[in-house]
Amino acid sequence: MAGRAMIAGLLHTVPALAPTFDALVADAVPGAHREHVVDAWMLETAIAGGVTPAVSERVASHLRHLAESGADAILVTCSSIGEAAEAVADSLPIPVIRVDAAMAAQATRLARESDSAHIVVLATNTGTLGPTTRLIEREAAAQGVAAVVTASVVEGAAAARAAGDQATHDRLIAEAVREAAVPSDGDKAAVLVLAQASMAGAAESAGVAIPVLTSPAGGVARLAEALTPSDPGTSAASANRLATPGSGGTSTVAEAPTR
Repeated sequence: MAGRAMIAGLLHTVPALAPTFDALVADAVPGAHREHVVDAWMLETAIAGGVTPAVSERVASHLRHLAESGADAILVTCSSIGEAAEAVADSLPIPVIRVDAAMAAQATRLARESDSAHIVVLATNTGTLGPTTRLIEREAAAQGVAAVVTASVVEGAAAARAAGDQATHDRLIAEAVREAAVPSDGDKAAVLVLAQASMAGAAESAGVAIPVLTSPAGGVARLAEALTPSDPGTSAASANRLATPGSGGTSTVAEAPTR
């Protein structure tokens, strides 16, 4: 009998990130089938007015769809909707992973090991600051670390990306990283956290001495751990579908709700 492929569900709010995560998951879990749901409306709404009940319901609906479609674990790649995903995760029979969870744990460990307990969070939209900051504070409390978390938005970066100017987006983030790494008030940070997966590419050009954490690699690593197959001969094994020949990513682009 042919082997069964694990199925990774991925929920995105930034369409351009779907291919990036598709490649990362393909590398981390060879042979896995990737099923993507992309819904840009959720992030647009969260930026405009926060994670509203309508956004939370959309998150829940997408997660249920992925679970019912046979996913063995789901990675939520948008930090802004992470809390909404957590709210429904316990009602699903499979793991639901926040993309920034591993990053928050690593930031807390670095703060504990540093002579500074200061963690700086940078984001490109205000909708991400609260969820990421609260996640890090919760992780710090769990690890017993008296961390001080400060957060700010990189002004102009989101507008540049929306206008298709990726170079300016990345430059503004790199400049903000360098400024945060050597603050004018001398309050040295132990670690810098880039709250959104879309900021990861800009981190490489910053060239600072302190750690700069981004979420995609850690999030995919946790997804890979969740997808580690159990013995297919046991009843505890996940109920997987057979992979189609050459299977890779399957995407579903969600329509915005009717207003």
